[in-house]
Amino acid sequence: MAKKIVLGQAPKTFKKVVQFDGLEGDKCAIEVIYKYRTRTEFGKFLDEMFEDAKLKPTDGTDDDVKRKIEQVFKGAVEYQAEYLTKIIEGWNLDAEFCFDNLHALCDEYPGAALEIIETYRAAITEGRLGN
Repeated sequence: MAKKIVLGQAPKTFKKVVQFDGLEGDKCAIEVIYKYRTRTEFGKFLDEMFEDAKLKPTDGTDDDVKRKIEQVFKGAVEYQAEYLTKIIEGWNLDAEFCFDNLHALCDEYPGAALEIIETYRAAITEGRLGN
């Protein structure tokens, strides 16, 4: 029997198994406990995240451009780790759920971070339940 919904009683969290390709093409999965947001709350959340993600312009020198490439990747890792702290509350990894380990996940397994973010977006905006 299908689950009956009750309006006005949204969950605080929900779980999803997020699957992604590992570095050698193997299939990997992480069970993630996501923070629930309504679509409207998610829109406000994105507005706040985008506002916080401002980048400094470069001065155009070769050294500045070289530093900029490293900064772009480092910034992406930092941004994704921060983003993940705001959308998930836990996971089933054998590593403590903390900012340092989220940062390591984003740096070492960028595909996992992107899939966790996309799975959340799809669940909140489209209501998709499948993996």
